[in-house]
Amino acid sequence: MNQRKSRTVSAWLRAVPGVRAMSSYRREWLLKDLVAGVVLTTLLVPQGMAYAELAGLPPITGLYTTILCLLGYAVCGPSRILVLGPDSSLGPMIAATVLPLVAADGDPGRAVALASVLALMVAAILILASVAKLGFIADLISRPTMIGYMNGLALTILIGQLPKLLGFEVDADNLIGECTGLAHQLTSGATVPATAAVGIGAIVLILVLQRLWAKVPAVLVMVVLAITAATAFDLGEHGVGLVGQLPEGFPPFTIPQVRLSDLALLLGGAMGIALVSLADTISNASAFAARTGQEIRGNQEMAGVGVANAAAALFQGFPVSTSGSRTAVAERAGAKSQLTGVVGAALILLMLVLTPGLFRNLPQSALAAVVITASLSLADIAGAVRLWRQRRTEFALCLAAFAGVALLGVLPGIVIAVALSVLNVFRRAWWPYNTELGRVRGLEGYHDVRSYPQAERLPGLVIYRFDAPLIFANAKAFRDEIRKLAGADPRPSWIVIAAEPMTDVDTTAADVLKELDETLNADGVHLVFAELKDPVRRKIERYELTRTISPRHFFPTVEAAVAAFRLRTGAQWTPGTHAAPSARPGPDTVTPPPPNEQ
Repeated sequence: MNQRKSRTVSAWLRAVPGVRAMSSYRREWLLKDLVAGVVLTTLLVPQGMAYAELAGLPPITGLYTTILCLLGYAVCGPSRILVLGPDSSLGPMIAATVLPLVAADGDPGRAVALASVLALMVAAILILASVAKLGFIADLISRPTMIGYMNGLALTILIGQLPKLLGFEVDADNLIGECTGLAHQLTSGATVPATAAVGIGAIVLILVLQRLWAKVPAVLVMVVLAITAATAFDLGEHGVGLVGQLPEGFPPFTIPQVRLSDLALLLGGAMGIALVSLADTISNASAFAARTGQEIRGNQEMAGVGVANAAAALFQGFPVSTSGSRTAVAERAGAKSQLTGVVGAALILLMLVLTPGLFRNLPQSALAAVVITASLSLADIAGAVRLWRQRRTEFALCLAAFAGVALLGVLPGIVIAVALSVLNVFRRAWWPYNTELGRVRGLEGYHDVRSYPQAERLPGLVIYRFDAPLIFANAKAFRDEIRKLAGADPRPSWIVIAAEPMTDVDTTAADVLKELDETLNADGVHLVFAELKDPVRRKIERYELTRTISPRHFFPTVEAAVAAFRLRTGAQWTPGTHAAPSARPGPDTVTPPPPNEQ
């Protein structure tokens, strides 16, 4: 019995990613992980504090969060070098969820408790999604809508941090209000020159170092110089806000207490944060797994990030996500395993215990500079411009997502981004590309007559392609197009559906097909299907459509259908005489020019 229990415990331990990583750890990795951990810490501390303030929380909570999420992911995360922590993309979402609930009393302790409960909810969502193998949910946000969302988020962060950068405050609930307040404060002379000089100088220094000397820890250099300047010139006496003395030591294990009425209000924010965190995790894990030769385990990644959020939440932390920039720093520094993150967590803990006053003279505007430079990395203006050139409808989605974030707020923005992505999928199914096909000399097969106006056709025969599954949403559009083709002068006797793109026919579409075929037959027109996939053909037989549509009107290929028609009628190919087909193009159609005829 004891041996069986021992084997069970060993099996459970081997299932923990951190234990598996320890069992395969190589001695030659140790020095590289230690060095990478030291380098990473120089970035973790200022960013952790800055992103905590971005979330509307005390700076110290950013360090608590960083320590616990690194340790939690080291135990349960499958990636060897992925780095977690407070994130610039989550900060505004946390603030938008938590701050309205504490606006009445402005109690920092209540804000921390709410943020911790939010992290617990995010952890529960991610772990449940992992168990249910719902990693595909990250695909709910398309690339164009994500570009728009991130651009809107970058603008929101930038405008929100400018007052702190310049030394004043703006009380507003939305981007327009913040812009108006910012303009009013600037024109009224509220800017503190010393604060503005530190903040703007910090931004310039970070951007210059990142561009010219990418391997230099730009944020660390800026922080050291900012603290030195604040101490040497006594900038606190010149109106420059400083971080001040951080609490000494480490917080105790804490189960956050909030009102039950707050939970429903936190749930929407938790779902949005979990979705963004999931998308970040899958994309970053995929990118770095490809570079390190690892195999991505999406569901395990969700569980690892969920555990990291839970660990942070129980020690006065807030929601976290993976960080591409910090992971890249760790990778460049030579990180080989999650020991790098453990070293970073240990060094931050030692700093809090031994030297809590190390950052007391760090200017607040320097933290704002860290956030602003991070927001600039979120923006993808080039991606938006590329969408404008390549596909205007997806650029419109990008613009709508941007407007949703900028005008309505971060949480409504993520809802709009997801809704637009889903609606775009539905739009493509509802209004797919459809066209007639013809024979083109010198090319095998049958081709779009819109691209090849000179394509030959057979009198009495129309070959029609509908590039989508035939479902309830588009069945009537399909019917209308077929009726239009059947009503042409001269009237065709066969309409051959090149059905290879039809991956499904649902019951609604089957009823429409039955009614359509009966109507066409009454007019002497026959509906014929070619290249219908076997699973779809079996569905049609199960719907008993073959009682209406003759089984003889199903062909394995378009060529077989055309050969049967020619054998029956003796029709000969005739040159195309029209510039455009009667079929309607989809909304995203780009017509390529036909090749030059020899």
